[in-house]
Amino acid sequence: MTTLLERPQAPARARPAPPGRPRRRRLGWIGAVATPVVVFLFSSLLTFSLGALSPSNPAAAVLGETATPADIARMNHEFGLDRPFLVQYADWLGGALTGDLGRSYFTTIPVADSIFAALPVDLALAGLAILLAVLLGGAAGIAAALRRGSRLDRAVTVVASALGTLPPFAIGIGLVVVFSVLLKVLPAGGYVGPQHGLLPWLRFAILPALALSLDIAASIARQLRTSLVAQLGENYITGAVVRGLGARRVLFGHALRNAVGPALTVLGVGVPTVLGGAVVTEKIFNLPGLAQLALQASAQHDVPLIQGTLLVAVTVVLVCNTLVNLALARVTPQGRR
Repeated sequence: MTTLLERPQAPARARPAPPGRPRRRRLGWIGAVATPVVVFLFSSLLTFSLGALSPSNPAAAVLGETATPADIARMNHEFGLDRPFLVQYADWLGGALTGDLGRSYFTTIPVADSIFAALPVDLALAGLAILLAVLLGGAAGIAAALRRGSRLDRAVTVVASALGTLPPFAIGIGLVVVFSVLLKVLPAGGYVGPQHGLLPWLRFAILPALALSLDIAASIARQLRTSLVAQLGENYITGAVVRGLGARRVLFGHALRNAVGPALTVLGVGVPTVLGGAVVTEKIFNLPGLAQLALQASAQHDVPLIQGTLLVAVTVVLVCNTLVNLALARVTPQGRR
């Protein structure tokens, strides 16, 4: 005769998920997709308005000072500037969604051709800058958290705080002085694409990428160090160590997954910083990128080219932020919940 303690226990049934959880999850994914679309539409309207409502007359700028009012009116009709604002915006947005951003007022070259000739330079430098920021900032933040209170921790904090106060152009000038003027190991400017070889491309790209990445790396290091120190003091970390899990598994499998959220958020915010810093960085290193194209278009009052570069920059930022949000939802337990 068996007692109650000796009877075989039925396997525990899995607790059913709350009835509203799948619906909330679907709504979360819909919101993650709908939000960038709404921001894109608003940004496109704002971008088009900056050019369409500008007090300067593109037709007069193209024809020059000798143009008569009849000539300006004829050119405005050719450019479609005499139509209602919303009609112009709808035509421009419809063309943009199909890859047609119009033509330059001065060169008559399609805006998309000019942008996509310069965009690979920015994408390559931004990708390298973000990779360097993740590697440098992640390694420094983890090392400082594991050696909390040590000289290494204090050094990382001081260096990160100092780098966070320096703009990319100041860092770029300092890198040129050290590595190009004093050491003479890297070129001070110019650009060679990756299609000419990885090493030649790195020789020209490493300095501008470092100038763009160090500020983001400093922010990642500070955020990761703070959040990782907090996670390493939680009870679940103590429980994992007591159960005999290895230090590497505890760090990368448990603590880091919970601590990486703020660092990923910093990375998402850093994408606009990289694109904004490229305006001056490209000038310092003489790079034929999107920022220089936008500056030239602004100097000539080339409205279609200005609108096209702004719209492409907004699209790149939205895509990168969406990817970061998806990574947060995939990697961190808080994002999954």
